[in-house]
Amino acid sequence: MVFNRINQFFTDSSACRPRKPDLPDNLAEIYRQAQNGHVLEQVLWGKALLDSQYVPRDVDRAREWFAIAAAANYGPAHNMLGRCAQFGWGCPLDLEEAVRHYRKAAELDDLWGIYNLGICHMRGMGVENSRRAAFVLFRRAALRGHAKSMNLLARFIEEGWETPANPIAALEWYQKSADGGDYRGQHNYATALVGLGRPDEALHYWRMAVKDATPDILQAMYRELHQPGAPQDPELMETLHARLEAVMPGTR
Repeated sequence: MVFNRINQFFTDSSACRPRKPDLPDNLAEIYRQAQNGHVLEQVLWGKALLDSQYVPRDVDRAREWFAIAAAANYGPAHNMLGRCAQFGWGCPLDLEEAVRHYRKAAELDDLWGIYNLGICHMRGMGVENSRRAAFVLFRRAALRGHAKSMNLLARFIEEGWETPANPIAALEWYQKSADGGDYRGQHNYATALVGLGRPDEALHYWRMAVKDATPDILQAMYRELHQPGAPQDPELMETLHARLEAVMPGTR
């Protein structure tokens, strides 16, 4: 039944053919490999259908590609089906369904699935609220190098949630998260560095964070950088103000 559905999907030109014929070589190759049954590229093509300047956004088709890869027990595909269910992309919003897919992704050792399942437990979304379960999941992914999980593990250790409070260990995990590229980890580590009297290092991490930070972190950066005695960097402040104005006009 599954293979019949997959074969039918591949022969459906409306499902598989890009609506925009001129694709960059790398994206065209992803599409070709997806058609040939490669699960990684099926997920990548689905992501392109969610967010790419080269093909029109199509959440229904994106979800179908994720479903094909998930049928092959590919963890990242289950994680993306979880995202679809969590945000209502190509299907009704269903947090319990999202948790089922995140749990399957975690069983298949997908780091994003582990992290997203941890978020659901931490916030009580579609599953029981359990800091203990969240801590175990974040620690598992952090130990495997997942930068966002490192930041949350640091928070648990800093606050003493489900583990003894340990400021030194928390700082080490914030640094690992920051060096791993997570903008939340970069902001948290920069804030800690200011408190340790290391303003130049703090500015370095804030300069990295400002590029990709979401509005909540941009606002937190704004507050920190306007504290009395905060380190000064006019170029960073100009970038921060521009980004805030772009994402939240008139909020400064």
